[in-house]
Parts: sequence; C-alpha cells; structure tokens
Amino acid sequence: MHPVLACVATVESAVKDVADVDPGFMSVRDKKAALLGLSTLLDRVEELRLRVLATSDDVASEGGDRDAAAWLAHEGRRDRGETRRRLLLAEALDARWCGVARALREGAANLAQAEVIVRALDALPGDLDPEIKQLAEEQLVAEAADFGPKSLRVLGRRVLAVVAPDVAEEHERRMLEREDAAAARATFLRTRRSDDGTTDIHLRVCDIVANRLLTYLEAFTSPRRAEGAVAPDDRRPYDQRLGHAFGAFLEAVDPSRMPLHGGDATTMLVTVDLDALRTATGAALAGDAPISAGEARRLACTAQIIPSCWAGSPRSSTSAGEGDCSAPPSARPWRAGT
Repeated sequence: MHPVLACVATVESAVKDVADVDPGFMSVRDKKAALLGLSTLLDRVEELRLRVLATSDDVASEGGDRDAAAWLAHEGRRDRGETRRRLLLAEALDARWCGVARALREGAANLAQAEVIVRALDALPGDLDPEIKQLAEEQLVAEAADFGPKSLRVLGRRVLAVVAPDVAEEHERRMLEREDAAAARATFLRTRRSDDGTTDIHLRVCDIVANRLLTYLEAFTSPRRAEGAVAPDDRRPYDQRLGHAFGAFLEAVDPSRMPLHGGDATTMLVTVDLDALRTATGAALAGDAPISAGEARRLACTAQIIPSCWAGSPRSSTSAGEGDCSAPPSARPWRAGT
C-alpha cells in the first residue's frame, strides 16, 4: 500500500476507535490538549491533501474533467468553489511557496494563516528580486508563530518595509492605487422597498468613506458604543441606533450646502391638514407616499411651512379646505416644504 493510502487508513481507523467516545467526561486539561491537537492535525492532513491535489492533473484527464478540483467536487459531492480555492492554494504552495507548505506540514502554521501568507506573497511585485521574495516568505512564516490570520494580513501588506525598505514605498504606492481603482469600480448603492414602510439599503464604498460615515453616525448615537457597554437609558441594539442616527444625520444636513437640483435646493413636499399637523393625529402625504401626521409634525420642526391649496383641487371650489385659498388658514390644508 502506498504510504499516503496507509496514512489515510490509519487515521480513519483511529477516528473509528473513538466514534462512540463521549468527550464530555474529559478533564479541562485533556479538552484543551484535544482541541489544539485536533486542530493542528486537521491542518497537517489538509496540507497532505493539497500536496496530492497539486499533482492530480492525470485524475482530471482520465475522467474528462476540467481539473482536479472539478473532479473532486463531483465525486466528493463538495462545493465547487471551495475545491477550486483549494486547488489554487495547492498549486501556489507546490510551485512558489515551499516554505509556507513546510510550515503547514510541520504544524508551524495553520491553514488560514497559510492562505493569508500566500495571498500577501502573490501580491508582491512580479519583477521583485527572488531573494527578497524568499526573505518575505521567511518573515511571514516566522510571524505565524505569534499572530493570527487577521494580524498576518496587516503584516503581509507591510512585509517589504521589513525585508526591503528601499522598494517598499514604491510598492505600497502602486498597491494603494490599485486598491483605489478597485474600490471605485466596486462602489454602489442599491435600494429595495419592502412594502411595509421600510427600505433596504445595500451600500459598498471604500474604507475611507465608510469610516467617515460611521464617525458621523456615532456622533448621533451619544454616547458612543464602548466595549460591552450601552447607554443606561437606551436599550436599543447598536445597529438600530445607527439606523436612527442615519436618519437624524440626513435631516441635519445643511440644505444650503447641497448641490442644486433643477436650480433649487432639494425639497420634500408634505401635504397635511393643519389640524392634523397641530395635534399630530391622522395622516399626511410625503409626495405620493402616506406618512403619519406625527412624522410630518416632526419634519415641520426644522422646515419652512407654506400654506397651500389642496394639491389637485380646483381653485373654484367653494368649500373651505378643498381648494379655496381665500378660506381662513385654520380651514386650509397645509403643505410643508423641507
């Protein structure tokens, strides 16, 4: 039997031996050791699978599949995207980053760390000196002993500043320009009405814009969210408070500083009966959409209120409030522009 198949059989047999064992009776010390040991073992087994996957072009050719990832996804009933990502990682470890593969094989790095390191190394300039690339690989593998994937991602962006400071500045400039261009292409804002008085907003912007928006919104959440702390008089979830803060932020924007639209600042027309506006009862119209009179009253607090004839009613109507502009103000509907 081939050593790889013997390894598979041994591991499978060992797992079967403990299939009926209840880990609930393990001591805390043993559970800690098992969790760490099993996690490392999974990563080392995955490295072995990646090694086999990187050399399995003949498997795909025999089965008429596009590549070994497609064959594995079909025969193993696995997600095609996941097997494709594993194949790309396997090829990178086999062809370019043997140091990362060795660290994964020996348990010095886990799978998530290896993926981050490979991504950072592949992002290095193609014309970089191979010796500098090797130094960068060694540096990141060494950092894997102390940092998790998230921190390694940050270190990977700055690795040239450590191993080759003379070329790091130019590389970072090019990388930032690429990221800016990619962020500009990926930026969008989509809305979808839910027909229950709410609208979903899906927004993707660059990090700088997102940070600026959050800074503005957090100023409205008062006080800002602390670690595990909430305002004693506000029991709303933080994401709900941010949503309310977004509405407050839009209402606080100075219209005089907004771009002109059709020659005038943006205006929202709210049509509401004067008595309903005073008492905050009944309904109103914001454009063509109905809103409560209470919401119209809140909007009117910072709006210019202009008495108006009922929209669409004939001026010749003689009933007060039905288009008669000569009727006393208290008898006329009002239109508030904000």
